[in-house]
Amino acid sequence: MKKLLLFSFVVFGLGTVFAQNSSYWQQHVDYKMDVTLDVKTYQYTGKQELVYTNNSSDTLRKVYYHLFNNAFQPGSEMDARIQSIKDPDGRMVTKIKVDGKEVKESRIKNLKPNEIGFLRISNFKQDGAVATAKEVGTILEVTLAKPILPNTKTTFTLDFEGQVPIQIRRSGRNNVEGVALSMSQWYPKMAEFDFEGWHADPYIAREFHGVWGNFDVNITIDKDYVLGGTGYLQNKNEIGHGYQDQGVVVSVPKKTKMLTWHFNAPMVHDFTWAADPDYIHDVVKGPNGVDLHFLYKNNPKYIQNWKNLQPKTVQLMEIYNKTVGDYPYKQYSVIQGGDGGMEYAMCTLILGQGSFEGLLGVTAHEMAHSWFQHVLASNESKHGWMDEGFTSFLEDFGLNEIANKKVENPYTGAYTGYFSMANSGKELPQGTHADRFDENRVYSITSYSKGEIFLTQLMYLIGKDNVMKTLKKYYSDFKFKHPTPNDIKRSAERISGANLDWYLVDWTETTNTIDYGIKDIKENGDKTTVTLERIGRMPMPIDLLVEYTDGTTESFYIPLRMMSFEKENPNPAIKRTVLNDWAWAYPTFEFDISKSKTSIKKITIDPSGLMADLKKENNTYEIK
Repeated sequence: MKKLLLFSFVVFGLGTVFAQNSSYWQQHVDYKMDVTLDVKTYQYTGKQELVYTNNSSDTLRKVYYHLFNNAFQPGSEMDARIQSIKDPDGRMVTKIKVDGKEVKESRIKNLKPNEIGFLRISNFKQDGAVATAKEVGTILEVTLAKPILPNTKTTFTLDFEGQVPIQIRRSGRNNVEGVALSMSQWYPKMAEFDFEGWHADPYIAREFHGVWGNFDVNITIDKDYVLGGTGYLQNKNEIGHGYQDQGVVVSVPKKTKMLTWHFNAPMVHDFTWAADPDYIHDVVKGPNGVDLHFLYKNNPKYIQNWKNLQPKTVQLMEIYNKTVGDYPYKQYSVIQGGDGGMEYAMCTLILGQGSFEGLLGVTAHEMAHSWFQHVLASNESKHGWMDEGFTSFLEDFGLNEIANKKVENPYTGAYTGYFSMANSGKELPQGTHADRFDENRVYSITSYSKGEIFLTQLMYLIGKDNVMKTLKKYYSDFKFKHPTPNDIKRSAERISGANLDWYLVDWTETTNTIDYGIKDIKENGDKTTVTLERIGRMPMPIDLLVEYTDGTTESFYIPLRMMSFEKENPNPAIKRTVLNDWAWAYPTFEFDISKSKTSIKKITIDPSGLMADLKKENNTYEIK
């Protein structure tokens, strides 16, 4: 294990050499935590030592921590948001009747003192000197005992006590499937400080942003509980529970009531665990010697689903490795827990009592987050589409690759969702902060569906091969960093040679839509003149397919002038003519087909379906 960890640090250290530009920097944290949890009261106490490295050029006089558990209290911002948003998450509300009408009531609103979550901090010190720590909802504001100068380190120590809330969202106890403890967002977590400043967002049920670092965690708990989560178990031959080396027999004395699990997690930005006395624990070897852990309830009705999931998970990891880049750790855990599916460092918590297809689908998605969020750590609050959208792309690609029958376009669901939102009049730009969306549905479609289309539509723009090369370059250049939208755009530009700034701006910073149509087709001697029109604001190059009455086909490609790029023929078996470019300012474009109008059977704009044209009905001309 020591050799493994040394290798990890060397590799991760090299990763920080390259970045968006020569002035790139990121902060670093080293956590040491000891926590003891009482499984009867669901309360825990702990100590934390955090070495904070300020790699910025700023002198820091304050720091901020997240206290996520405090969201699960009546009157919290999360409680208020549940009560005010138009479509509250169904997991977070109870349906009641008021004056004969069904009303959705916040589950947090009525929590009793022994059901709430809390995280309280005491004895906060900086390098041994008392610092002022002020609790403000889910944020701890710390006025430092002394400033942290650029390129220096300081050590924070604190004591904390917490209570695991009733399972409402992500973290909690006794979830709907009976899992005892889903311990996500359970500890005082340093907020991220980067080139934009502090990201100390209150927690109202959206997602996260964290500081890269190393975790050394001791968890003391009832000896009958089986744990799984982030990191490598250091004392596996003392713990057992399926972690011990082959042939080792672990014998815990009957008088022993508690066990201390020691985990080490190098270069991650979060630490999560789950525990239950009734977990089955299977270990399967994955690609590159990765141990895949599966921890799930001993429920005979669903055990076979979990067994069947294991070889599929191996297949998916192999595909993700080949598509993006190798998973960099030596373990990944799929754990029954939480309230749906949520990604964490080296693990996921998922519900496990549905159909096998559902179990496979959620695993495919959450494990894909190990690349898009837990290695490429974009800011989910500001750019949720970068992790959810790219993850959805990888999920759909991977599931299609292992399917018994592949489909040509596995991404159609994303387009359906996006079209629904774009036509609803409720769309907001993808750059909208996650907390500011008026509806959960719009946030979800914006992040998942429209985010996925960013990549699938990029296939339309620069070609599938270039997009696949882009993903590998993006991963290689920005793993273990905090990439921004410009970074994926620049990766694509470097691979393809195309100019794509217009694409990033229109697609992610506006609600501009794409709508091209066939305006007119007329005889022109022995030729046919076709007039196309741009109706939507967003510019695009045009792929066009002509089918003739004699059964032959021909394609035409109209480059977009501002791209300064010509895409390779996506179907070399079909003759393609590259026309003059079309500049955005011109609302129409004319070109000639060297055959009569009567010889034309059908003309189609974008036969691939990868361009998110909002009105497909004007994309086709057909003689019936």
